[in-house]
Amino acid sequence: MSFTYKNHVLAVAAALTVSACSFGPSGEAPAMPSPEHYGAKAQPSRTVTAAGVAQTFDVGATATPGWWRLYRSDALDALVDEGLRNSPSLAATQRTLAAAQEQLRAQVGASTLPSIDSAVQVERARTAVVPGLGPEQVQYNFFAGQIFTHYTFDLFGQTRYTNSASAARVHVQEFELDASRRALAANIVASVINVAALDRQIALTERLADVSNAVATDDAQRFSLGSASRAQMLESKQDAASIAALLPPLRQQRACAVHALAVLIGRTPDNAPNVPNLDALALPTQVPVAVPSDLLRSRPDIQAADAAVKAAAADVGAATAQLYPSLSLTASMGRGGFSWPAVFSGAGGLWALGAGLSQPIFHGGALFAQRRASIDAYDAAVLHYKSTVLSAFQDVANSLAALDNDAQTLAAADMAADAARVAFDDAASRHRMGSLPASATHASESRYLNAQIGAVRAAGQRMSDTAALFQAMGELPAGRQSTASTQ
Repeated sequence: MSFTYKNHVLAVAAALTVSACSFGPSGEAPAMPSPEHYGAKAQPSRTVTAAGVAQTFDVGATATPGWWRLYRSDALDALVDEGLRNSPSLAATQRTLAAAQEQLRAQVGASTLPSIDSAVQVERARTAVVPGLGPEQVQYNFFAGQIFTHYTFDLFGQTRYTNSASAARVHVQEFELDASRRALAANIVASVINVAALDRQIALTERLADVSNAVATDDAQRFSLGSASRAQMLESKQDAASIAALLPPLRQQRACAVHALAVLIGRTPDNAPNVPNLDALALPTQVPVAVPSDLLRSRPDIQAADAAVKAAAADVGAATAQLYPSLSLTASMGRGGFSWPAVFSGAGGLWALGAGLSQPIFHGGALFAQRRASIDAYDAAVLHYKSTVLSAFQDVANSLAALDNDAQTLAAADMAADAARVAFDDAASRHRMGSLPASATHASESRYLNAQIGAVRAAGQRMSDTAALFQAMGELPAGRQSTASTQ
């Protein structure tokens, strides 16, 4: 058994020039399917026209950096820029990454280069001696100065694997920072759109409440004159109260949304920013749709999962390499003596050289268990990568379907609002000519206002879902061309 073990060690040592990659997986991300289209059905080349705009899906186009500028609102751009500049949560993530980078530099320097230390010792001592052989106590001084160096050879790549794993985990944090930055921009855009839509809904609902109150007042007067029934009077009063009850929740939603927006851009809620009007936001008409192969490179969450696979693969290599021998060299030199003249004399020289070879023999199965654990962790990282890619495909598929459906919803809502507006104009005109009572005009205006509220909701949802698609597309790293553009 001993002879076999020695032969094994010698064979491995003779193969030091061979790469240690065989100690662990390659770390390459697993191959993923490249679907012809993201959703269950192929997305259309463009949406239906709604509010005068039809969005075109530019398949194969690269993601747009600073995509929020496509809304063509200087106020929105300023809020996003302020958030990216002042967000404390984003700044904390940046400092955490900076700390991880410095720790990696320290680890690489400490593990790949020899360590050199110096020590100076000055000592005043008293020593007892055997009685009768001299003075009972001897006092003396001792002076010494030395330089020590130590270096461990990375024979089987354990240090290299460990450093590679740490570097990959720093890359994970870099991609997570990018994901946080992009998520912050998307959240700011979504918040601005939400507040702008709520402002419009509140204004329309306030007008709807005024109309309902006017109807209730009119029916109350008619009831007192005997020209309206009690049931009609109570129904009008109930409708007015129900519409008035819609306003506090809308105002609460608006307050929460604007407070959240203030915090996103690094302000206190009492210093909430002004939000542009919904009409000041232009819907982007050209929407890029990256091909799946580009999506794998443009999404920071996928890139983070890929880096995690590389880190886990390196961990397997490190866990395997620690089963093999380790060689260390130590050396020291300096001067020492019991007096300063002796320190600097020829007899004061101190030096030492040493080498140590260690080989794990028995650790209660801990080393093999650690290797099995690292293999399981690698398998989990691969599966997490696959799950992340599939979720990314799902995000894009959902966003594409949402934009198509949003356009249809808005088109129908606009049609209803246009019809209600024409009906209201006709009713108002007939009322002015005395051929229609005020109650009929109020009822027509209420239908028109409700139709407008539905159209505002649909328009806001369309803008928000457009931002979600831009977010889902990610952004290709600088200098990397789209796969589709090279075909």
